[in-house]
Amino acid sequence: MEEVIRINDDWYVKAGSSRSDLQTRILKDGEAFAIFDRFGDIQSIGLGEQGIFFEGTRYLSQLEMLINERRPMLLNSSTSHDNTLLAIDLTTPDMYDAGQLYLGKGKLHIFRSKLLWNDQYYENIRFTNYDQVNFSFNISFFVDSDYVDIFEIRGVERAKRGVMQELESQKCQITLGYTGLDSILYQTHVEFDPAPARIKKNLATYSLSLNAQESKEICLRVSCSKQQEVKKTVTFTESYESCCKKAIATRTAFVDVFTSNEQFNDWLGRSAADLRLLISDTGNGLYPYAGIPWFCTPFGRDGIITALQSLWIYPDLARGVLQYLAYHQATECLPDSDAEPGKILHETRKGEMAALQEIPFAHYYGSVDSTPLFLVLAGRYFDRTSDIEFIKKLWPNLLAALEWIEKYGDLDNDGFVEYERKCARGILQQGWKDSNDSIFHEDGSNVTGSVALCEVQGYVYDAKIQMSRLAGLLNYSDMSTKLELEAAALKEKFHEHFWLDDLQTYAIALDGDKNQCRVRSSNAGHTLFSNIAREDVAKTVVQTLLSPNSFSDWGIRTIAAGESRYNPMSYHNGSVWPHDNALIALGMAQYGFMTEASLILTGLFNTAIAVDLQRLPELFCGFHKRHDQAPTLYPVACAPQAWASGAIFMMLQATLGLTFSHRKPEIRFKRPFLPDYMDSIRISNLKVSSGEVDLLIQRNLHKAGVHLIRKTGDVEVAVVM
Repeated sequence: MEEVIRINDDWYVKAGSSRSDLQTRILKDGEAFAIFDRFGDIQSIGLGEQGIFFEGTRYLSQLEMLINERRPMLLNSSTSHDNTLLAIDLTTPDMYDAGQLYLGKGKLHIFRSKLLWNDQYYENIRFTNYDQVNFSFNISFFVDSDYVDIFEIRGVERAKRGVMQELESQKCQITLGYTGLDSILYQTHVEFDPAPARIKKNLATYSLSLNAQESKEICLRVSCSKQQEVKKTVTFTESYESCCKKAIATRTAFVDVFTSNEQFNDWLGRSAADLRLLISDTGNGLYPYAGIPWFCTPFGRDGIITALQSLWIYPDLARGVLQYLAYHQATECLPDSDAEPGKILHETRKGEMAALQEIPFAHYYGSVDSTPLFLVLAGRYFDRTSDIEFIKKLWPNLLAALEWIEKYGDLDNDGFVEYERKCARGILQQGWKDSNDSIFHEDGSNVTGSVALCEVQGYVYDAKIQMSRLAGLLNYSDMSTKLELEAAALKEKFHEHFWLDDLQTYAIALDGDKNQCRVRSSNAGHTLFSNIAREDVAKTVVQTLLSPNSFSDWGIRTIAAGESRYNPMSYHNGSVWPHDNALIALGMAQYGFMTEASLILTGLFNTAIAVDLQRLPELFCGFHKRHDQAPTLYPVACAPQAWASGAIFMMLQATLGLTFSHRKPEIRFKRPFLPDYMDSIRISNLKVSSGEVDLLIQRNLHKAGVHLIRKTGDVEVAVVM
């Protein structure tokens, strides 16, 4: 994920504060998301990222509820297990007037329930008097909006902005507005039910009287619109019922996984719920938006990797990702967006700044790995589903992606795929580690020229293997043979040019002069995932990745301790990324290193236990695990993040040695392994082709047994020990 602050022609993360300073609560639906503090308010604190956002623009930047001009006391704040509802319990402190206590602490209970549905925000607030006497009090709501783009919140300064509209207030509504430089009228309608006692500018005030044991309710609805669009009005109850129906439908579409470890189940549940939260129906396929708050939009690489992670539990997502990316595949050379025919999207953005091309990311193609990974996902999707009709439909897009690799990807015709940005305002480093300082030589000097990343060569190798198989199935035998031979040659050439015998790993990259970047990195672990690593050195690569310099006991660092740019607090040069670790764990398992893969699972499990809501963040700092201390959080990490949420499923797949074959069809477990804190795993509703099974995996000393509990249809289960 790229860092998004622009200085001159480069983009960085700006971190003047920390998202870990204050815990926040998040809701998302479609193109809208909302970030609140734990009280349920929206305030300008921390990084100032709180608010209600729609299509990349903040429509509400302040929402504060006060009781008699004082903030309530927090009792509890939590999101529901399915991320549908945010529930907050509040009370008041002791309240005095002229030295006399008129409302005792804990007498008034305030329950705020919040949800997003159809890009609108709903809140129901219930006030209950648990005292034995009647009392009256005032409730005030202050609302405001700044209509800033998400990039402005991250620090991008604009030379000019549009015009704020004069606030309008009616009996039950406050309307805020802004006319952007794109000539679009952005409006926020804040509606109150029942009508407040008075509305003055941004402030709505109620006067409530409650008898003993009496309750009263206030409802809010916030609508985000463009060009005076009118959205359908529904009640909180109707919206909540619709949310629940959607949550049930998506939850039942997932394979159900339940273990003997309750803490692990909490992590599983949170990860699955966060993944479902981030999935949007784009109209061109389901797609996991990358992360909240900074990346709540489709990203090519992130979507593909998330789909790979969750392929065994929810293959429909992979189909949606492939469909969406095929629809947005580049068809022409556009240097200002780093686009070339056949290339797969890096990201897309909406909002005023994207529309005005103040940022280059409206439809941006500056990633070197999205295109080969697109082919990898297609091949693995077919293995999982046997959906040959979809592959036939996708075939022209797959061929276009393959042609991009051959025609545009290899910039100097040396047999490796490189990158070099065409757009001066685009991303400099175009692999997954896309901060400017992430690729370097052992002395810390910058790389120059076109860069060939080690993991990208692996993705290309896997892409050719997958396309060779698919071509054979579609009776393109000559193409199949050609691609198979090309893949074999690439594997040997890769080892010859990237292997570092003295460092016992693969170089992170080759620079424009084909000099090795002699740096120990997690990138080398991706060569296991793609199977490009030669079998005779795989064990050595694994040992290097799990050495104390690379493995923090929380996870594998992006850059090993001791390297010139190592910094455990950096974005890409020493931090730990869950998705990175998941890909490495699956790669280890593919080479038979099940125990080693489980070490990575255990490290991230311990991380999940220690963080808020058991929600793995986008990344965290790479400090070594210290006794009785939690992992050190990265200050501006997204949480939830799609490929962090999906990591647990890929790591489970790794330790179980779980693969699929379309030939029989067959579910296969190769040397399944369970860590010592997990006695069993139950997998229910695992569908393959026309069959479905329930399975129980039980630990037995150093291996695990697989038991078939239920089977319907035509599917086989095989265990290879």
